[in-house]
Formats: sequence, C-alpha cells, structure tokens
Amino acid sequence: MGRWRTSLLFYRVMASSKSINPKFCPNPPLRSSNFPLPRNRFSNFRSFSALPSPSPFYAEDFDYKAPNFDLDHNLEELKENEDTGKILVKAFFLCTSVDLKSMQAENSKNIIPPTSRSSNYIALRFCNPPLQTGSVIEENDSCCRYMVVFQYGSAVLFNVEDHEAEYYLQHVRRHASGLLPEMKKDDYAIKEKPLLVDDMQGGPDHIILKNLDVDSIRVISSVLGQSIALDYFVSQVDGIVEQFTDINRGMEKSGTFTMDRKKLFQLVGKANSNLADVILKVGLFERSEIAWRDAKYAQILDYLREEYEVAQRFGNLDFKLKFVEHNIHFLQEVLQNRKSDLLEWCIIVLLSIENLIGIFEIIRESTGIAI
Repeated sequence: MGRWRTSLLFYRVMASSKSINPKFCPNPPLRSSNFPLPRNRFSNFRSFSALPSPSPFYAEDFDYKAPNFDLDHNLEELKENEDTGKILVKAFFLCTSVDLKSMQAENSKNIIPPTSRSSNYIALRFCNPPLQTGSVIEENDSCCRYMVVFQYGSAVLFNVEDHEAEYYLQHVRRHASGLLPEMKKDDYAIKEKPLLVDDMQGGPDHIILKNLDVDSIRVISSVLGQSIALDYFVSQVDGIVEQFTDINRGMEKSGTFTMDRKKLFQLVGKANSNLADVILKVGLFERSEIAWRDAKYAQILDYLREEYEVAQRFGNLDFKLKFVEHNIHFLQEVLQNRKSDLLEWCIIVLLSIENLIGIFEIIRESTGIAI
C-alpha cells in the first residue's frame, strides 16, 4: 500500500513538471471527472530560493527604466531654436586709423545714411553675401550683413559667420593705416524676441532685444568697438609698465640708472599718445546722440557699458598711466641731476683753468720772463 502511494505521488510530480514546458507537451490530456486524482501535497509548499527577496523599499532601484529619447530630442530642438534666433556679433581691432572718406566713396552703395552728427564711424549694409552655407537666402533684413567701421581702427560685424569675416575686413584694410601684426577679436550675440515685455533684456554673452534696428546696431557697435580698442591700449600701457618695472629692478640691483635719455622720451611720448587716443579718438566719454534722443537706446548703452566694465577698465588704465608718469618724473629728475653734475664739473674745470692762467700771469710778472 505504501509502495503504490509512493509511485503514484512520483508519477504526479513528473507529470506536473512536464506540463510546465509547452514544447514538451503542447496539448495536455483533459482530466476526467469520473476518476478524481489524488491530491498533490507538494503543491502547498512555497518555492524556496537561496537568494533573499528584494526589499520593497529598494525594489524600484532594480527596475529597468528605458531611456527617454523624446526628452533628449526636445532638448535638442530647444537648443536649435535658441541658436536659430541668435545674431552673431564680432568686433575686431585691426589698425590704428581708418580713412573713412575714401572707404565711404568706395562703398557708396552700401552706406547707411547717418542719423547723428558723429563723424568717427560709418555703417554699411551688405544684402548680397559673397559666401553662402547652402541655405536659401531671401531678400530681407534678416539675411543682410552689417558692418560698422570706426576711425580709430575698430570694425564690428553683424550676422557674419567666421568664414565670411575676412571678406568684409578686406574692405577696411584697403583704407587702414598702422595695421597691427595681430588683430584683437571679441564675440557677442543678439537675440530678437518680438513678444518681449521690455525693450531689452540682458543675458550671459548676449542681449535680448524686442526689435533690432539700425540705431540699435550703431549703439551696440559703439560699445563693442570701444571695448576692443580699450583692450589694445591697455596692452600697450602694460608693455610700458613692464619696461619701467625692469628699469626699477635694474636700479635695485646695481644702484645706477643707465637708460638713454632718448629712449625715456620715447616712452613718455608713447604713454601720452595712448592716453590721448583713448580720450580723443575712441571717444570713451563722449555722449551718444542716438541714446540721448530715445530712452530705449540709452538703456542698451548703459547695460553694455556696465557689462563690459568700460569705466572700471579705463580707471585701471588711468592708474597704470599714473604709475608710468611717476616713474617718468623720477627718471627725469635723475637725468636732470646728472646733467647738473656735468655742468658743475665743467664749471669747476673752467674755473681751475682760469686760476691756473691767473697764477701763471702772476708768476710771469714777478719774474719778468717774457713768453
């Protein structure tokens, strides 16, 4: 009796394990209601595993999360939309003087009529760009390139790519003098948002405008042109300060001053000319008539001057020039003292010669020797 029950139980366990695999038994036989099968006691047992089940607090850490490709795609589209409404602005300082009259005569078709009495710059519009990136270009203001050239050597380009900038700078070089061996460059950006509540809004390395017009271009280019020119003059003054620093270190070691007077005067002239160029040519403290007439342009002007720290940078430049001026006065006094010492020695020599001649005359008269 026990053997029969054991064999029947083993048969049921094997049958249940075979019915789990569908490939093994695709169509299991139906059970007959007339012959009830004995109850399988093993079915009441819970499955046992050597690995502990994950805690419900940490179960979600093991869940597989599919990457959200739609979110990445939306971020890329948002970035592309931001770049689409961006207008590139590039400022260059490539020379110390530009003949605006000859340049205006050569590019008369592209000249934008001035709206103020300022004569230290000209604005040009190029609606037929020489280089295209493969996109269809329509005849509207958004596809036009703008260039503002200042008499002191700055040129500001609007809506111009990097590979197109050299073409427009050639227009400036043909009428420039004092070309720099290495021109200075600065990048900025403008974004247009017609639905903007205010007329302008600042951002990191860009400005948001409700509407970009020609007067806005003039105001923005004036600040960018002054800023890039100020960088050049600051570098020139830094070179002068470095030379005086080397002179002072040499005096500290040797205790003497061996600088030529001519070279000192050249440094004096260079420092004074840089200060005069910043104040007179660049017009750092001249008012803008466009900003004077309309408050929204004055807001743009004040924001950009604060953004580029024009006043603070000029203050640093003025401090360095005062240091140069102090050293110049000191070295001039040293040279003047040297010159005074030389004159004193010359006087002493002449007086000595005169005394010798007087003594010789006295001796001749006393001895009666005729020479």
